[in-house]
Amino acid sequence: MCGIAGWVDFGRDLTRERPTLQAMTDTLARRGVDDRGLWVSDDAALGHTRTAVIDPAGGAQPLTVEEDGSPVAVIVYNGEVYNFKRLRTELEARGQRFRTRSDTEVVLRSYLEWGADCAERLEGIFAFAVWDLRREELVLVRDRLGVKPLFYTRLPEGVLFGSEPKALLANPLVRPVVALEGLQELFATAKRPGQSVFRDMRALPPGHTLTIGRGGAVERRYWALEARPHTDDLDGTVTRVRSLLEEIVLRELESDVPLCTALSGGVDSSAITAIAARWRWRLDGERVRTFVTTFDDYSRNFRPDDVRFSPDEPYAAEVARHVRSDHVRITLNTRDLMDPETRLAVLLAQDMPTTLGDMDTSNYLTSREIKTHSTVALAGEVADEIFGGYNWMYDPDLLNADVFPWVANETRQPGSPTGQGRRLFDQGLMRKLDMNRYYADHYHQALAEAPHQEGEDARERLMRSVGYVTLTRWLPMLLDRDDRLSMAHGLELRVPYADHRLVEYMYNTPWSFKTFDGREKSILRAAVRDLVPPSVLERTKSPWPVTQDPAYTRMLHDELADLVGDPSSPALPFLDADAVRRTLAGRSEAAHEWISRMHIEMALQFNTWLKHYAVELAI
Repeated sequence: MCGIAGWVDFGRDLTRERPTLQAMTDTLARRGVDDRGLWVSDDAALGHTRTAVIDPAGGAQPLTVEEDGSPVAVIVYNGEVYNFKRLRTELEARGQRFRTRSDTEVVLRSYLEWGADCAERLEGIFAFAVWDLRREELVLVRDRLGVKPLFYTRLPEGVLFGSEPKALLANPLVRPVVALEGLQELFATAKRPGQSVFRDMRALPPGHTLTIGRGGAVERRYWALEARPHTDDLDGTVTRVRSLLEEIVLRELESDVPLCTALSGGVDSSAITAIAARWRWRLDGERVRTFVTTFDDYSRNFRPDDVRFSPDEPYAAEVARHVRSDHVRITLNTRDLMDPETRLAVLLAQDMPTTLGDMDTSNYLTSREIKTHSTVALAGEVADEIFGGYNWMYDPDLLNADVFPWVANETRQPGSPTGQGRRLFDQGLMRKLDMNRYYADHYHQALAEAPHQEGEDARERLMRSVGYVTLTRWLPMLLDRDDRLSMAHGLELRVPYADHRLVEYMYNTPWSFKTFDGREKSILRAAVRDLVPPSVLERTKSPWPVTQDPAYTRMLHDELADLVGDPSSPALPFLDADAVRRTLAGRSEAAHEWISRMHIEMALQFNTWLKHYAVELAI
C-alpha cells in the first residue's frame, strides 16, 4: 500500500514548487515505508510513498510510460488490483508491452488502452492519479466502495490531491478552515459522500472518476448498486456465496511479502481465516498466521455490556487451533492506551477526532504489532453490512424511526440522548449544528437514491433501503478508519467481503434469505458451516473490544479536569461547563462506562485537534 499526492496547476511553473510537493508527500511517509519518489513538470507534479507488496524491485513510483522516447503518461497509485494478471494478458494481446511485474503498470496501461473507463475493468481496492501528457489532463480514480481514500482541493487553474487531508494541508494554498458543515461531518456517524471536514477539501466519492484539464473538471460515476432480480433459490444462494468467498480469498492471498489474517473469533473473520488457511496449505504447504487483540486479564475479568457478550480471545484461540494457524495474541494494557504519543499518533492518522476512543487506539496498536510480522492482513470488515449483522437491523422501532437506524440507536444509549460523543459540548453550538436536521435531510436524500425492484413488498423495500444506506453512509466511516489506522504503519488491510461482486449479489438477495434461520447473517453461517467451530457459528456478534480497566476511566477524568482547568485550552469555549462538572462528579454503571467515556474522549481529542492542526473554525 502507498500514499499519493499531487498538484496540477495550469497557471504556474510547478518545477519551482518541488519543495512543496516534497512536503506534501512527506506527510504520507507512514503509508509508504519502503520508498518514495517525485515526478515534476511545468503543469503537473506527483508524489508517492510506497509500501512494497507486488514486485518490490520493479514497482517503484511515480511510474512513467514512454513512446518514442518521450513520456506520455505517469501514475501514482495506492491499492491492489486483484485481477491484474488477467488484465495484463488481455493488454499484451492488444499490443501493450510491460517492463515490470507490478499491478501499477497494469493500471497505467489499462488507462492508456481504455482511458478513464479503465476503472470499470479494475477489481480491487485502489485510488490513483494519472497525468496524461498527451491531453494535458489529470484523471483521479477511486475504487467502488471507497476502501482506499482520496481527497482533493480545486484551484482556480488546477487541483491538489492526496491520500489524506494532511497532504493537502501541507500546501500553503490550503488552510485548515472548518465551517459548520465540516463540524456536522465530524460529529456525524452517517457520512455524506464526498464531504470532508475541512472547508476547501472534498473526498472523491467511491466509484467515481474526476478528470481535470484546461477546460475544467468533470466528475463521473462509473459504479453504483443496482436492483436486479435474484434468481437463485436459498440453497443456490448459499452455494454461490461460498464459491465467491473461496475465489475472493484466493486472489487476495496474492502477495510478494508476508501475509496474515486479523482474527477476532467472530464468524466474519473466522470464515476468512479458515478459507485462507486451506488455500495456503493447499498451494504452498504453509500455515496462515493469525492475530487477535485483547487486554490484560480481559477474558478472566470480562463483564458483558450493551453490545459485547463475550471476549474475543478464547474464540479466536479455538479457531486458530481448528485451522492450525500460527497464532499470535496481542495483549494491551492501560499504559499502552493512555500513552500521550500513541494517542496523538491516532489523531494524526485520522486527521480529525472521533468518538471511538480506546477502540481506535487499540486498533492502531494492533496494526503496529502486526506490521512487525506481516505487511498484508486480511480482515472481516463489511460482512455485517452485506449479510445483515447489526442489532439495529432487527428492531422495528429503529427501522421505522425515519432516520438512520444506527443514529436512532445512539439516542437509546445511557447518557447519550444528544448523540454519540456530543454530551460535553456547548448546547448553543449543538443548536447551531442542528444534527437532527442534518440527519433527517441526509437520510431522505439517501433513501431517494436507493435502487429497488418492482413489486417489492413493504418489508423487502424497507430492508433494501436499510442495506443501501448502511453501505453508502455507515460503511465509509469504518473503511476510512481501518485504512488510516493500518496504513499509519504501512500495513495493507484487505477486506474480502468488500469485493463488489459479493456486495452486488447480497444487495439483491431477499431479506427472508438473509434471516432464513431466524438469526443474523444466516447465509454466511450456512456457507461456512463446515469450516469453523460450532461455538463460533453460534456466537452472538461482538464489536471490537474496549478496555474494562477502571483505571482507564479515572485517567480520562483526570485529563478532562486538566483541560477545563487550563484557560488556554482551545476547546474550552466549545464545551458545556455544567455537563463537564457533572461528568467529573459522577460515575457510570460498569455496563455503560465505555459509552460515557466516548463523550470524554471526544472532548479531549477535539482539544488536541484544534491545537495541533491550528484549526480555524468558521462557524
